[in-house]
Amino acid sequence: METELPGIILIIALIMLMFAMVFTLYRVLKGPTINDQIAAMDLLASTIIGIILVYGMLIDNRMYFDITIIIALVSFIGTIAISTFIKNKNG
Repeated sequence: METELPGIILIIALIMLMFAMVFTLYRVLKGPTINDQIAAMDLLASTIIGIILVYGMLIDNRMYFDITIIIALVSFIGTIAISTFIKNKNG
């Protein structure tokens, strides 16, 4: 069975994104400050979006592209909401 080069590149990209997700999850759990944890949560959402996009390209299904737009919107609104909450709580 001969594997195509784009498929191999997508699998490598998926593995690299998985490693990035693990390292980012560590920063979310062990971040020294709350600001680091908020930034890591935003990066985690972006990494998950990347994983979903690469997986959608790998299986050739366009439905996953719509899902990533929804995740990006919810992530943006969540980051703004958490930042506003912390700002109001501290001062």
